[in-house]
Amino acid sequence: MVQTYQSPVRVYKYPFEVVMAAYEKRFPTCKMIPIFLGSEIVSDKKSPDGAVHVVERRCKLNLDAPYLLKKIVGVDHVYFIQTNCVNWRERTLKIEARNESFSSRVHILEGCVYSVHPDNPHWTCFEQTANLEVKSFFGFENSVEKVAVKQYANNIKKGKEILTYYINEVLEKSDGPIPTWSELHPNEDPRTVCTDVNGVCPSTAESVPSTSNQEASLISPSTETISSQTRTRLASSVKENGGAVGGYDDDGAVSKVDEEYIARFLGNLTPLQESKLIELREWLSDTHKEKEKMPHDAHLLRFLRARDFNTEKAHEMITASLSWRKQHKVDKILGTWEPPELLTNYWPGGWHYNDTDGRPVYVMKLGQVDVKGLMKTVGEEMILRHILSINEEGIRRTEEATRKTGRPISDWTSVVDLEGLSMRHLWRPGIKALLRIIEVVEANYPETMGKLLIVRAPRVFPIIWTLISPFIDENTRQKFLIYGGKNYLDHGGLPDHVEDQYIPDFLGGDCFCDIPDGGIIPKVCYRSLDDILNPDEHLLCSETVYKSATLMKGQPSEVLVKISGAQEVLTWDFDVLRGDVIFSVLVVRKPINHPKETTGPLGNTIYIDKSMFCGIDYGVIESALVCKAGESIQGSHVCQFPGNYILQWKYYSPVAVSTSTKGHHHQHKSKIMYFHEVLDSENFRGSMTSLQSCQSGFSSLSISTTTSKSSGQSKSSSFVSR
Repeated sequence: MVQTYQSPVRVYKYPFEVVMAAYEKRFPTCKMIPIFLGSEIVSDKKSPDGAVHVVERRCKLNLDAPYLLKKIVGVDHVYFIQTNCVNWRERTLKIEARNESFSSRVHILEGCVYSVHPDNPHWTCFEQTANLEVKSFFGFENSVEKVAVKQYANNIKKGKEILTYYINEVLEKSDGPIPTWSELHPNEDPRTVCTDVNGVCPSTAESVPSTSNQEASLISPSTETISSQTRTRLASSVKENGGAVGGYDDDGAVSKVDEEYIARFLGNLTPLQESKLIELREWLSDTHKEKEKMPHDAHLLRFLRARDFNTEKAHEMITASLSWRKQHKVDKILGTWEPPELLTNYWPGGWHYNDTDGRPVYVMKLGQVDVKGLMKTVGEEMILRHILSINEEGIRRTEEATRKTGRPISDWTSVVDLEGLSMRHLWRPGIKALLRIIEVVEANYPETMGKLLIVRAPRVFPIIWTLISPFIDENTRQKFLIYGGKNYLDHGGLPDHVEDQYIPDFLGGDCFCDIPDGGIIPKVCYRSLDDILNPDEHLLCSETVYKSATLMKGQPSEVLVKISGAQEVLTWDFDVLRGDVIFSVLVVRKPINHPKETTGPLGNTIYIDKSMFCGIDYGVIESALVCKAGESIQGSHVCQFPGNYILQWKYYSPVAVSTSTKGHHHQHKSKIMYFHEVLDSENFRGSMTSLQSCQSGFSSLSISTTTSKSSGQSKSSSFVSR
């Protein structure tokens, strides 16, 4: 496997001629590079006019490898062939270095380019690439690869330091500015000024007699200079607009990555991390369409960090995310998303100043969230869109914080208050929806969480944490800081992360925090999925936790649930939104052929038709329960044998209608919103997440299981209504 490394653009704020004079001082030996033992000139050629100078050297390097590896290969040093081609007219130096020792087993090719900065002719740019292929090396392929990678990283790290040292030495001994080639040859033929290193004028494609074709073939290494088009896109190191360099360009093209830009906007990266970032950018630019803009480097860096700088895994992750963003128009969500008024009033969270490190802070009263109420009034889709808008706003605020602080800030801090959190929050549909949301956020907003400060954590929190923590990325879990009781205001607590003047008032601070209090949403606000979802909008949630159905006389709604093993637990949770219904649980031991399913005029699937008889074709395992409009019903059944189980809802109307109610408008349709799930017995009891309700309006955690035996069979079920 060939590994490729690419350095960012390094800028020396000195003229090209000064940098070249400093570079030559590294030969024949360099006291600042201990492993560089010496060099000898193999060939030295110049073009007739002296503009192009090519020097080939054989360099001797100490083998910086483990002692055992040195003993096995039987050498203490290795040789490299280095070819330097300086074009004084174009003011470029191209360097190619390849290994001579063990070339049949290991192939190393390193290329460097020095050129004039496109925006400042008195500055010099430097780029470096390296290719490594270990074919075979006495069974030590991995060790050799690690040694080569380590050496490459050290070279990049030391390179600027060494060259800067010699630049200062040149400037101290210099009597004045070093003249350029054009100053030394003022009467030169104008055609030769625009020639490339092969002596060809791009405008006329005519040969210019500055260098022979034979010489050109010898002095043109494979590494290319920075193209003129790229030069126009390479901006100066730091721009205060926060994203022009290394992000989007005005023409949509991808710009070069500047070393100072990385330090200013991305942070301290190792040479290999810089290389991985550049590799990912170039990979994406090759697959991006012309009209599509490249993501900012800070965005790419988050995905690299989430995949431990594995470029292939990061590329797979971000391409999936970019496709998702385009499909759901997430890039426009901040300008188009308007949360429903009910969500705005009952969502107890909002942005609140910055932490001590300059990160934006998001405050959330999680203990006051009515998860069930939100899901049954605005729906899972709206909740997810709101959370995505929060994440998009967070990214925008980190970019703003980067510009204000003058240092890279790529994530934010969350303060989560769990006051009020109790067992009633362990409502399985809510937990399931939460896990879906976590999955979406983890896939598309990695490494955006700097810190998560959990305060006033109650005793029930460890149970909830056990449920959700496996779905949270390991890197993210390490950023959680949990404080129980009132110790969050002590030393080592919240004041260590948020300045005293910004601690919210509801947490004991003096700063007013203008976010809603949350609380219970009245059931009168509950709506069906048909009323919640916009049919013209592409849904983020391909499958919502809840389904809805409309019933009328003679047109029930049935859900087929296949139970594969004994003792599995069938659970359900539904709300009667309009009219009254009769709910039953049936079992059909015979296989149900899907082609024989029937669909009513309301689109409801019906499995139990009029040709089937109770007690013969199917059995009733949960007796019919009349459920009134506005009731929430939750229950479970322990299945004693495998088979096809059916959840059935029927429209219900009293048989007799009194004369006093003849004038009352009667509903001819009923509407329900339902959820069901199958759990194994251990998960049902052990996870403490069965479906029960409570009088507060939230779901509660309450396992109510009764067991009865009849005809040698046992039945376990529970119904709770409010």
